[in-house]
Amino acid sequence: MRLGLQKLTLLDFPGEVACTVFSCGCNFRCPFCHNASLVLSAGDELLPDAEVLAFLRKRAGILDGVCFTGGEPLLHEAVPDFMRQVKEMGYKVKLDTNGSFPERLQRVLESRVADYVAMDIKNSPAKYAETSGCGNALPLVERSVELLMAGAVPYEFRTTVTGNLHEAEDFAAIGRWIAGAPRYFLQAFLESGEVLVPDPGYAVSTEKLAACLAAVRPFVPAAAIRGREPGK
Repeated sequence: MRLGLQKLTLLDFPGEVACTVFSCGCNFRCPFCHNASLVLSAGDELLPDAEVLAFLRKRAGILDGVCFTGGEPLLHEAVPDFMRQVKEMGYKVKLDTNGSFPERLQRVLESRVADYVAMDIKNSPAKYAETSGCGNALPLVERSVELLMAGAVPYEFRTTVTGNLHEAEDFAAIGRWIAGAPRYFLQAFLESGEVLVPDPGYAVSTEKLAACLAAVRPFVPAAAIRGREPGK
């Protein structure tokens, strides 16, 4: 397995001084994906996992946490075991996932190798196939939502909001789906210059972002906007 490494982050693992380990490849094809080269990469340019482990051994006691992201990290069967090795070094571990590998997510939760899980909710159930670019994703994602909401590990849900793929009524539907979740974050689409299917329609106004938040809050009162708002 080959992995990428960002040696320091103060953003990817809130409250922790961490590094980010990322894998290439993803089974989704969200058109607004901001990291197209990583999603489509075979990973030849990344590091052998032994080299990443060696770095983490040297940083144990200096860094607090490791965030596993992608691509989709659970696309790789070896990632849960790699997370276990990192956990055994004394790190706190965070997993970012699209929720489409519920069996592997269940392994992570049952083995307690993750201290925190952040899962993307791409859109309302009715629009999941369109937004994820994956026609069979919804039942898998629904199972992952159930697993996280059972409460074994602290978690959050999050949605990247676009101007042309999301409407306020979608967030009412999402709210009914994840009602009672302790944390749900909306983040505005921000142009990275590396979008999978470029489209100026992805830009979202501050007003629309606020309307989406208002639609979900009756079901998830703790819902909030994360990061820089559009136009700021």
